[in-house]
Amino acid sequence: MSEAILSCREVTKRYGALTVSDAVCLDLRPGEIHALIGPNGAGKSTLVGQISGAIRPDAGRVLLDGQDVTDLPVAARARRGLARTFQVSQLAGGDTVRDNALLGAVGAAGAAFGLRPRRDLAARAAAALDRIGLAPLADTRAAALSHGERRRLEIAIALTLAPRAFVMDEPMAGLGPEGTAELTRLLDGLRHEAPILLIEHDMDAVFALADRISVLVAGRVVATGTVATIRADPAVRAAYLGEAP
Repeated sequence: MSEAILSCREVTKRYGALTVSDAVCLDLRPGEIHALIGPNGAGKSTLVGQISGAIRPDAGRVLLDGQDVTDLPVAARARRGLARTFQVSQLAGGDTVRDNALLGAVGAAGAAFGLRPRRDLAARAAAALDRIGLAPLADTRAAALSHGERRRLEIAIALTLAPRAFVMDEPMAGLGPEGTAELTRLLDGLRHEAPILLIEHDMDAVFALADRISVLVAGRVVATGTVATIRADPAVRAAYLGEAP
């Protein structure tokens, strides 16, 4: 078994008497898409916040490439190659597609904002746009992009990190069938560049993409396994898929 690129070890978070992450353990292995699913209120957003560095766990550890990054902030984890995309778009709508990608590359390199970017950063941004198929739209303002194009731009920005791992928070949200199919094909190819922790409600996309699935219920991982294993698990069907055990 390959060593995990990204791991949670007994990650726990409490808000008063409410435990929102209950000793969560999961890992992301090279070349895989590991989907995290669960009902609303299961604690997925809080867990993603702890993985990315936006939220400090009360206990447990987050490891990236075997190194403990639990105490590192978001930017430091990003510079180590932890690339996150968001459920709600974080793009600079008034800037061009190229400028959005370039800002990502500058941030990834730790360059000071306002300094003229080095040629290698511009090349990194251009390569990411080309990889995602947005090079023809490089001079288009981000606000003028379709919803699906904005999703692809967010992934291109993440690629400028030369990521070791992706954390993608509901990338299919708001997409129609055609956009979902296009993004599914894109993510299927990206897994070979860096593994993907996929938080997603679209179960068709999850079942099409995931090598493994972890099910989060009330802050605790209740099952982890292949698509076939999760489909057949009566506890999962009862807790998440709405079927009788």
